[in-house]
Amino acid sequence: MTKEADATYAVIQAGGLQYRVRPGDQFEVNRVDAAAGAPVVFDQVLLARPSGQIRIGQPVVPGAKVVCEVVSHGRGPKTIAFKYHRREHYKRKVGHRQDLTRLLVKDIQL
Repeated sequence: MTKEADATYAVIQAGGLQYRVRPGDQFEVNRVDAAAGAPVVFDQVLLARPSGQIRIGQPVVPGAKVVCEVVSHGRGPKTIAFKYHRREHYKRKVGHRQDLTRLLVKDIQL
């Protein structure tokens, strides 16, 4: 067995997206209204794997939560939507940057 196979992790749902997180991991989610250094708790835990046993929720694992800390706020890369119709003098260019929050996973609690 590898060290990765013995690791504790959880799959959480935040902002309509799913993330696989382990204690000590940093990941980015859509903007969370919390100051840097503030704790954020996710209770939508879809799957939890503490010390080798897997608990799958239907749809969530009862009583499970993931405690994170806000590291920073920022913005994602710029994406450009460009529409063009040839020979019709039609061009539209729209840019977008998503507001993101970087989180540090402190603990996975069951």
